[in-house]
Amino acid sequence: MTVNHILIVGIGGFFGAMSRFWVSQVINKRIKAKVPIATLFINLLGSLLLGIMVGLGLNGNLFMLLGTGFMGAFTTFSTFKLEGIQLHLDRRKKAFFLYNFFGYGGGILLAFIGIELGLLLT
Repeated sequence: MTVNHILIVGIGGFFGAMSRFWVSQVINKRIKAKVPIATLFINLLGSLLLGIMVGLGLNGNLFMLLGTGFMGAFTTFSTFKLEGIQLHLDRRKKAFFLYNFFGYGGGILLAFIGIELGLLLT
């Protein structure tokens, strides 16, 4: 790994984190839900977009910028886990189950769909 690689990932990460913050703010202001819908939406969108990048065959610096940097900061596994634990501690079993089902299952499904879409676009 070179300094150039670190800068590329850092630049992508900066814009990914800023985008996640903006999307979260927009969603949380407009939608009131029983599950943390902003984090769920962002992670599902990120799964789809990352799948498309893989399907398109992005590699090298472009994948470091968009895949590792941007998508790594845009999606958030740590927040997803924390919000899931909060649902469990609040004894909101149905919300906890749905949040995890759609977060994990939907993420895998959308990543697969994204790969297939990316392959179709090449």
